[in-house]
Amino acid sequence: MKAYLVQKYKRQIEAVEIADPPVGDHDVRVKIDAAGVNLLDVKIRDGVFKPLLPYKTPFALGHDLAGVVTEVGSAVTRFKVGDEVYGRVRDHRIGTFAQSIAAHEDDLATKPTSLSMLEAGAAPLVALTAWQALVELADVQPGDKVLIHAGSGGVGTYAIQLAKHLGATVATTTGTSNVEWVGDLGADLVIDYRRQDFEALLSDYDIVVDSQSGDTLAKSLRVLKPGGLAIGIAGPPDREFARRQSLARPLHLLMSVLSFKIRRAARRQGVRYSFLFMRASGAHLEEITKLIDAGVLRPIVERTYPFADVALALDHVEGGRAKGKVVIEMN
Repeated sequence: MKAYLVQKYKRQIEAVEIADPPVGDHDVRVKIDAAGVNLLDVKIRDGVFKPLLPYKTPFALGHDLAGVVTEVGSAVTRFKVGDEVYGRVRDHRIGTFAQSIAAHEDDLATKPTSLSMLEAGAAPLVALTAWQALVELADVQPGDKVLIHAGSGGVGTYAIQLAKHLGATVATTTGTSNVEWVGDLGADLVIDYRRQDFEALLSDYDIVVDSQSGDTLAKSLRVLKPGGLAIGIAGPPDREFARRQSLARPLHLLMSVLSFKIRRAARRQGVRYSFLFMRASGAHLEEITKLIDAGVLRPIVERTYPFADVALALDHVEGGRAKGKVVIEMN
C-alpha cells in the first residue's frame, strides 16, 4: 500500500510503498476513505513532541481516519467486515495518511450515519479534544461561563457547540472575518482579538480552553473566578500529564520546570491550570456520534485535498488560517 512517511524530522513527508500493516488479535484493518489533518501532525513531523512521543524514523504520519473495516482480529468484538468507522488512532500507532491501517478496536467508533466519510474523517481528534476538555476534565455544568480561544479553529468549532449543549454561557475569540460565522455556531459573546482585548471584557469565568499558550494563556488566568480552571491544549505540559502518560521520572521534572511559570501564576490568582493532551477513545467517540446524529454537533470542513497533495494540506494547516478542518480525500 502507499503511505506518507516522515523520513527525517523537520522534512516534508514522502509517499512510498510499504507493506500492509499486520492485524493483531484486537485490531481491525480499515481501508481509509478520508483522513483529517491536524496541527499535531505538523508538530509530530517537526519533532516538537519528540521528548514525549519519540517516534523512530521512518514512520507513517496521520491521526484521524474514516473508512471501512476490511479485516478483524481474532478477539475483536465491536466491529465486523464492512462496518463504516471513524477514529483517532492511539499514539505510537499513527499512520492514517495511508491507504489502510491496522487500529485497535477500542480507538474506533461507528461512523455517524448523518456524516459523509469526508465529514467523519474531519471529526475525531478535535471532537475528542473538546469532549475531554469540557466533559471529562472541566465537568461543565449548566450556568458555567466558558471562554474558548480560537473559536474558528478545529477544536474551537466543536468546543463552542459542545459547551452550549452542556448549558454554558460561551465566549470565544476569533479574527475579524470570522466574528459573525463563529457567532452562528452558538457563541454568546464573540471577541475580535484584532480589535478587542478579551481580558478587559471578561471576568468571573469558570473555565478557559486555550489553544494559544504564551501571553494568551497568562491573560486567561486573570479572567477566571477563584477556583476556576484554565485548560491548555497547546502547553506547557505539567507533571500530572507526565504521570498520566507514565513517562520516565526525568521527564516528570522537565514537565514541572516547563509549566512552573504558569502554575505559579495560577496559584497567585487562586485558579488552576491543567494541560490536556487528548487521547484516543472509541468510547468517547460513541458519545460524540450520538450528538452528531442528533444534530447537536456539526463538523466544519474548510477544504479537502487529494491523497497526492498531503504535503500541501500540512502546509495549509501549518499556516494557522484554517476555518474548521482540512481533510485528505483518498479517492
